[in-house]
Amino acid sequence: MEENNPWTILESRKVYENNWIGLTEHQVLNPSGGKGIYGEVHFKNYAIGILPLDDELNTWLVGQYRFPMKAYSWEIPEGGGPLDTDPLDSAKRELAEETGIIATQWEEIQRMHLSNSVSDELAIIYIARGLTMGEAEPEETEQLQIRKLPFESAYQMVLNGEITDSMSVAAILKTKIILQENPFNVTTALYE
Repeated sequence: MEENNPWTILESRKVYENNWIGLTEHQVLNPSGGKGIYGEVHFKNYAIGILPLDDELNTWLVGQYRFPMKAYSWEIPEGGGPLDTDPLDSAKRELAEETGIIATQWEEIQRMHLSNSVSDELAIIYIARGLTMGEAEPEETEQLQIRKLPFESAYQMVLNGEITDSMSVAAILKTKIILQENPFNVTTALYE
């Protein structure tokens, strides 16, 4: 398949913008030549996710009410990181804010686009090791519950559909594969 853009943009206008997102409506010719509209959401931050993992293979989940879903959600610690900031610095900040955990070992395990048919949001996911516990300092918009549990329990929550957040599902499944490939030396498996 050719990688050239088959869409023609005839006109674009900003429909909405705030500190986090911008929405643009494009008048387009689609790949077949038909006229139409295409809405595009531009994210002003990276989506950052962190799976903390201690030496006993415990992890931490964050529970919170998600306004757009109108439902409660259990997730890995996650948040936004400015596009002009090193994503690892944002990951360290988010983990400390949401859980109070400070980590000395970090490994990026996944980059993924969260909804590439309508947005340009890029997610970057890390495993954090070498953990020290501190006090969480969530933002004023966050009312969080922190839950420590065995990694295997989090994995079962994904399989049972109890965790549906895409970054959390990807992080937990990818970590499961990493651990299965080298079950006897987790540090080597994660940091080779």
